[in-house]
Amino acid sequence: VAMETMSLEHQIQSVQRHIAFLKKEQMELLHDLHLEILRLQKHCSELTHDLEIKELEARQQDVLDRELEEKCRAMEAQLQEKEKDNLELRKELQHKETLVAALRSSLRNKERRFLEELKRRSHRVTILDTELQKQTEAAAYLS
Repeated sequence: VAMETMSLEHQIQSVQRHIAFLKKEQMELLHDLHLEILRLQKHCSELTHDLEIKELEARQQDVLDRELEEKCRAMEAQLQEKEKDNLELRKELQHKETLVAALRSSLRNKERRFLEELKRRSHRVTILDTELQKQTEAAAYLS
């Protein structure tokens, strides 16, 4: 029972370490996304400003606009992909948290059963000890 308890504790610790790792990875990913968004916003602002300053012919302006739109679509696609990855990480984190809760519950149940069994056996030992003492006294009396 002690080995099972230790194994469960190790499993719980392992799951907790994995959860902490996933949370750290998620936070780093969010941070990187925010930095990338800020960089992209700044980049888009700079490009827009450059377009307003320069007086290009209509054809050149159309080409630049199309390029910017393609870049924005690509960035939006990247952002959507990263959001999808982030959602998967959240689901995995939630699953791991559920596993931790289940393991904790299982551990509490096993601990409760172990204590009940220990209490029952202790009571049984007390009864047997009392019987042995009576038999010893009876044997001493008879001898």
